[in-house]
Amino acid sequence: MRFILTAGAALLACSSPVLAAETASVAPLDPARVAAAKQTVDFVFPLGTYARMMNGTMDKMMDSIMDSMMQMPLKDLVGVSGIETDKLGSATTAQIMEIYDPAYKQRMQITTRTMMTDMMALMTQFEPDIRDGLTSAYAGRYDAKQLQEMNAFFATPTGKAYAADAYIIMMSPEVMAKMQQAMPRLMQAMPAIVEKVKAASGSLPAPRTYADLSNAEKDKLAGLVGVSRKDLDKAEAEKTEKAEEE
Repeated sequence: MRFILTAGAALLACSSPVLAAETASVAPLDPARVAAAKQTVDFVFPLGTYARMMNGTMDKMMDSIMDSMMQMPLKDLVGVSGIETDKLGSATTAQIMEIYDPAYKQRMQITTRTMMTDMMALMTQFEPDIRDGLTSAYAGRYDAKQLQEMNAFFATPTGKAYAADAYIIMMSPEVMAKMQQAMPRLMQAMPAIVEKVKAASGSLPAPRTYADLSNAEKDKLAGLVGVSRKDLDKAEAEKTEKAEEE
């Protein structure tokens, strides 16, 4: 449960435009636009942006999101999985965790801070590539004149102040407070969304089990996962036996 909540909070945190990336094939760009775009990226996403964003700010944001999720009624969280929740009371996940693990808050904070420390190091390594991607994105969306006008603004005191926080502002307490308030509504809406997904995909054939596969397909699967057919048959048999016991 702790890992699921932590991962969910991290996923929500990463929905920020800073961490979301578009992948698309880009045609060769005008060198003048690329040069201007590089200058734009120097203003809005200088090296060290991820460190600024994740060092301290991310910890507080994650604590806030996690606290919001833990205070939600358990039936709202469980309802996302499609499990019947009519018999569940109004207890929150936090109340239950306090019984099982009185130190859960400290444990979750240690977990998130450890994750953020390692993620910050990784994201800092990726930063030059992100900057290259941003350069291509800006050069592809704006012509040289538009980029020059942006850069002229970013060179002013007001422009520099804006550019310095252009991405990080999405992590500001004011914005995150609104995202935190939206979490209960999002979780409450998820069961209905799941049902819509089921209805929309209802005409598709059900996924096959291992027993449904032909010998040729089983051989191919064994080759793809790098095990012998005999070992794969044994593993699948054990999995089926365990599922039947449960």
